[in-house]
Amino acid sequence: MQTLDIQQARANMIAQQIRPWDVLDDRVLKSLERLPREQFVPNELQHLAFVDMELPLGHGQVMLAPKVEARILQELSLKANDEALEIGTGSGYMAGLLSLQCRTVTSVEKYSGLAAFAQSNLEAAQRQNVTVLEGNGLLEDPRWAHRQFDVIVLSGGLPEVPEAILKLLRPNGRLIALVGKAPIMQAVLIEQTRFSSRRFGLFETLTQPLEDLPLAERFDF
Repeated sequence: MQTLDIQQARANMIAQQIRPWDVLDDRVLKSLERLPREQFVPNELQHLAFVDMELPLGHGQVMLAPKVEARILQELSLKANDEALEIGTGSGYMAGLLSLQCRTVTSVEKYSGLAAFAQSNLEAAQRQNVTVLEGNGLLEDPRWAHRQFDVIVLSGGLPEVPEAILKLLRPNGRLIALVGKAPIMQAVLIEQTRFSSRRFGLFETLTQPLEDLPLAERFDF
């Protein structure tokens, strides 16, 4: 795909997919323009980089549809000093988008091949404030499980948000997860206050589930 074609395809994606989904935050739109989505897509799927669909990444994992990624980014109301955690790195694209608006991003990926793919993509895009860790983000691990974050993104479906994951949110922190099971899931925003949390339904969607969810019960705080 030629450079001018890529630029036009990106502009069409924003105009025809992103804006109609009420993503109008200028910071989000500029992030989508700035981060080269086509560089995070497997080579054989380059021609689908800007299409309104999920893209397979192997191991049963997918890259979320562009409008879903954009809407998640907007709903998080990111701040420059935020520290973010993502569970399910995939291609690294969501981590890259987060890194444009957050201070640091820690992204956890179960599959070593995907973790390496994401790391390579992020390095090529010069996103130096992202740390990719290989591991199961739903299990206790001292690299992330005893820290707290301002923002958490679960980049895959799950029946419900585990309480142990909620405990990783700082006061005033925000978490977005895709909750439910086929045929319909709902994107849910959870805002953590000092003593409780508030939950908001955002939109309906459907994606691949995060794996090994029952093992999340092994968290011990």
